[in-house]
Amino acid sequence: MKPALNKFTLALGIILMGALLTSQAFAACAGQVKSKPGATWVPQSWDGQLGSLIPISDNSSDDSIVGMWHVTFTAEGNDGNPPDKTPIDNAIVVWHGDKTELMVSGRPPQDGDVCTGVWEKTGRSTYQLNHIAWGGNDTTNAPTGIGNPQGNTRIVQWITLSPDGNHYYGRFTLDATDTSGSPTAHITGVISATRVTLGTTLKDLL
Repeated sequence: MKPALNKFTLALGIILMGALLTSQAFAACAGQVKSKPGATWVPQSWDGQLGSLIPISDNSSDDSIVGMWHVTFTAEGNDGNPPDKTPIDNAIVVWHGDKTELMVSGRPPQDGDVCTGVWEKTGRSTYQLNHIAWGGNDTTNAPTGIGNPQGNTRIVQWITLSPDGNHYYGRFTLDATDTSGSPTAHITGVISATRVTLGTTLKDLL
């Protein structure tokens, strides 16, 4: 009877020791992962098996450029033509999560006021945008008619998102062509943008 009791006691001791070591190992692993304030822990799983816990922050998109923006383009550094501080455009811009972008320009509709682009994140809170204005017409008959066809325009932007995520600023280069593809304009300047929210009014955009 005593040998059986000794075997049972030994087995029970091994089980308890294993449970203790497992809990300590889990605590050590969890302690090595630092989470941001406000982060919550969610289980990570694969093939239906429960694995480690990973922190998911409620603010994981703090530096996201995705959303709607009011953007101004102002000439700067063009050797006097156009002069510094000349307004180039005043637009509503939407950056999409699929890394495409849409801009509705403040220019007349017949001049080609809707254009698109693609973007990449280049660093912490920094982005580059390749924006294409595909054709349009000049403003010869504006606002009563459609002007002569004009060529395309490429605007490359390098921007930085503010820490609060509600503003961005940066620089741009604009290169325009005629309908045959020959260069007609090269403009450099600065960009300033404010995020459009549910509370934004028309007065805020003027």
